Amino acid sequence: MGKYSISDHAFVICAYKESQYLEECIHSLLNQELKSRILLVTSTPNDFIERMTVKYHLEYHVNYGESGIAQDWNFGLKMASAKLVTIAHQDDIYEPSYVRNILASVNEHRKPLIAFSDYGELREGKKVTKNRLLAVKRILLYMLKAKCLQENRFIRKRILSMGSAICCPSVTMALDNIEGDVFTAHFRSNVDWQAWARIADQKGAFVYCDDILMYHRIHNESETSRIISDNNRSAEDFEMFRMFWPAWIARLLCTLYKKGEGSNHIE
Repeated sequence: MGKYSISDHAFVICAYKESQYLEECIHSLLNQELKSRILLVTSTPNDFIERMTVKYHLEYHVNYGESGIAQDWNFGLKMASAKLVTIAHQDDIYEPSYVRNILASVNEHRKPLIAFSDYGELREGKKVTKNRLLAVKRILLYMLKAKCLQENRFIRKRILSMGSAICCPSVTMALDNIEGDVFTAHFRSNVDWQAWARIADQKGAFVYCDDILMYHRIHNESETSRIISDNNRSAEDFEMFRMFWPAWIARLLCTLYKKGEGSNHIE
């Protein structure tokens, strides 16, 4: 098949305020075995972000329109103007083989929708590849290891009905195959889960690479930790579960899901 080449891929770093981890993220993208175009977008322009773009000669775009997670991500996708786009979260890092593996994976399908990898966590500077949360997500995604099941809409919707097992920054979107805007300005926490649930209804493949190709940083200043702290997460989770289940099952799943939220804090 092989319709995509490295020139079709772009990383979009969505930067917010002044993250002490942004430079580490940039390094991980510059150190890819296959070099992709890298853009940085923000709706909070400041001297720190601008210094990073100058230092590393990055393409830079400011969203002066409506801001928010969904709006900023859609803005980044528009600025990338590429067939394959990965939204890199400013605190996370990518293994050097990320692009090479994702590109090889999408080229195994006629119509990939999204391609994503397994992931680990960064906790206090250390890479963590095994814990209860990661194990649960790997169990949920297990069936998508089979290439023949990656185009099965029923299976991927059943997976998403149990929670958000797909790590958002690990995802590369095949924008030429996705109908409509990827993200909707409705949720604050579950913007990605809602997007994957909508795209899961479309014809094409959810391409899963079960190698750990990136690391998601867990720290108390992250957006996810802030959302959990102000209790917005539970209401959003219930609304997502109601897309798939009756209210009583959705409440039960929310109770179970909430127990995993503690893993987003560093003691």
